[in-house]
Amino acid sequence: MSNISIFNDVIGPVMRGPSSSHCAAALRIGRICRDLMGGRIERVLIEMDRSGSLPTTHTSQGSDMGLFGGLLGWDADDPRLPDSLQALQQAGIDHQFATIDIGDPHPNTYRITLWNENGPHSLIAISTGGGMIQVLSVDQFAMETDGGSDEVWWITDEPSAGSAPENATLRIYRSGDATLMQIRSADPLPEAELNRWIATAPKPRWSARIGRVLPVPSNPGAPPPFSTSRQIVEAIQRPETTLSELAMEYEQQRSGYDSHRITDMMLDLTGIWKRSLASGLAGTTYEDRILGYQSGGYVEAMKAGRLIPCGLLDHVVANVTALMEVKSSMGVIIAAPTAGACAALPGVVLAAGEQMQKSDEELAKAFLAAGLIGVVIASQWTFAAEVGGCQAEGGAAASMAAGALVQLNGGTANQALAAASMALQSMLGLICDPIANRVEAPCLGKNIMAAANALCCANMAMAGYDPLIPLDEVVDAARRVSEKMPREHRCTSLGGLATSLTSIRIEERLKKRSEVASR
Repeated sequence: MSNISIFNDVIGPVMRGPSSSHCAAALRIGRICRDLMGGRIERVLIEMDRSGSLPTTHTSQGSDMGLFGGLLGWDADDPRLPDSLQALQQAGIDHQFATIDIGDPHPNTYRITLWNENGPHSLIAISTGGGMIQVLSVDQFAMETDGGSDEVWWITDEPSAGSAPENATLRIYRSGDATLMQIRSADPLPEAELNRWIATAPKPRWSARIGRVLPVPSNPGAPPPFSTSRQIVEAIQRPETTLSELAMEYEQQRSGYDSHRITDMMLDLTGIWKRSLASGLAGTTYEDRILGYQSGGYVEAMKAGRLIPCGLLDHVVANVTALMEVKSSMGVIIAAPTAGACAALPGVVLAAGEQMQKSDEELAKAFLAAGLIGVVIASQWTFAAEVGGCQAEGGAAASMAAGALVQLNGGTANQALAAASMALQSMLGLICDPIANRVEAPCLGKNIMAAANALCCANMAMAGYDPLIPLDEVVDAARRVSEKMPREHRCTSLGGLATSLTSIRIEERLKKRSEVASR
């Protein structure tokens, strides 16, 4: 990946659902499909490659819910998402799923065909991890977009492609005698400006206006100042430079936003985390989940002195559990870097921040530092468990949280990078094997492990421990491990604990309960 935004790719999206790779990404793909059809959809066919992850996970991990919500034009944190199937049916949109043997190289590939009164259109897109997407083709045109621009897709049979409107860029794709003009801008073009362009544009066969689905524009003309840990080290001009300072520099150049806007964005996310944590600790309920409300019991046991005293770590366990319970009850969470690993970073940072009496501004700086660690990982690898196992999700979360804790404690950028390296080293080889095909367990334990790992590695770095291996090389090692990891251990529910007898029985019980409820 390239040109990564901390807010697009690492800290976000704000969403509901068990999986960002499934729910949030599918919703964004659905939103683009809706715009492709001008908001009018009569029928949709979703095809999935048999060897990918979607045939075994699309229902239980929220792909259907997210995609249907997107087709209806909803946001990723819309409270109606659990009922998106019923809403799709009420809207008169017929849908069908098909499993095909086509050999798609990416495990999260959506092949979608849509119909309305103007005929069919088709789109191929992939979920790349953490809610991020790539559109690979529309109709017969191989093309690219990540949802980070407002776009006009203009298909013409005329040989001349013309030029871009003012304040926009133009990319040309050809298929046979036809041409696809992809016009991209950070924000929607003013109607008058677009109409002036249309008056001189080649006659279209069809056209569509595609809205931006990412919070920060893609801004392809603004390459970031650094994206590897080596480049970050080279950018450090003073020994006391902090990682949040470099993260601010990075995101300012990447997004074009000033420091005040970036700080306000991270403060908004900090507030969401605090509210989500409070709601989780207060108690959550949801019928279709395998673990109930446990964080409250942990807090009670801690206060009653029934636990082995662990100080800050006890609060971390309670926080992480509460945030995971918010996720499993369809509450609002922030994928950081993914929904499956959403609790480790905020759980440990909020616990440490409370004990250290840190302000929201200091918490926001810590989360910004975590975002830059995520940039290093995503630039060279992935957050998607479907590609890299849980070492991609949980490992990234641990690495990001370790860097954030060093920042929170007043450490330097070099110390934060050392902590991040040690934390990721400790997570290599971790598989993704969700019990009963739900992103709840062993995900809860892995989030707690990631948070505890981050806390230890942050202190180790602050004490001067030598990580030995630079973060870039650890990321590369994780990538190489993932290439040898069997498909069964990469979020397909075909291996590990997911295939245990008890897991199968739980899944059967949930399926029967769902069938009874739908009658």
